[in-house]
Amino acid sequence: MFDLTSYLWGLAAILSAGALTWGASLVKRDVSIVDSLWAAMFLVAALAYAASYPDPGPRTTLVLVLVSLWALRLSGYITWRNWGEGEDFRYQQIRANNEPGFAFKSLYIVFGLQGLIAWIVSLPLLAAIVSDEPINAFDYLGVALWTAGMIFEAVGDLQLARFKADPANRAKVLDSGLWRYTRHPNYFGNACIWWGLFLIGLAAGGWWSIVSPLVMTFMLLKISGVALLEKDIGERRPGYRDYVRRTNAFIPGPPRAPQSQQPYQELQP
Repeated sequence: MFDLTSYLWGLAAILSAGALTWGASLVKRDVSIVDSLWAAMFLVAALAYAASYPDPGPRTTLVLVLVSLWALRLSGYITWRNWGEGEDFRYQQIRANNEPGFAFKSLYIVFGLQGLIAWIVSLPLLAAIVSDEPINAFDYLGVALWTAGMIFEAVGDLQLARFKADPANRAKVLDSGLWRYTRHPNYFGNACIWWGLFLIGLAAGGWWSIVSPLVMTFMLLKISGVALLEKDIGERRPGYRDYVRRTNAFIPGPPRAPQSQQPYQELQP
């Protein structure tokens, strides 16, 4: 079931949160605070869907709990990670490319755009909250996949934070823990979370919400995640090229032996 009224309330809530944060960014002269807002946008949307629908379905509490746990952890982590660091270099480049008048332009270039993307990705939340379909096997599969994703994302972030906190690791590459099996366990976990939420939406009859995990996975792989992070990391961390050769980019798998250590095999006639 698709409820347009609730969906539009979600958009209004997201854009309102974006506008308030944009105002704060003008005071701080730092639009990268939008990163802290990103996950919170989905919680705002879920709350708006639940509040605007007259009779929330059997999945409402489940969805609100799952989204709250994910959004509060991720927003809190990003806020802690960026505290006192100033504006991220990505946004500095966007600012430079859009002067003069970036202060106003950032309202729609940064905050509005991310709000619209979050609104689209939030479709499984809408599907689950407004449906009265009984709980079924897809819900359990969705929760299991969400749990696996949450573990990968949270543990990956924790391991990376500990690694960066040690000055001895400067310019080194983290290749232990979850990072031994995938170069981006946190991004992989994030994708699993949204595929899990889609399964819950699918259980509610929201097959049309598949656009959500597809958009999120594409962004993580091609736009704001893997592709962006690895654009120049090989220049800053010399060991990263070898890490790429032996470690999967996204989906976890056993590490490959370095080419120089591959066992010699004679050519067969």
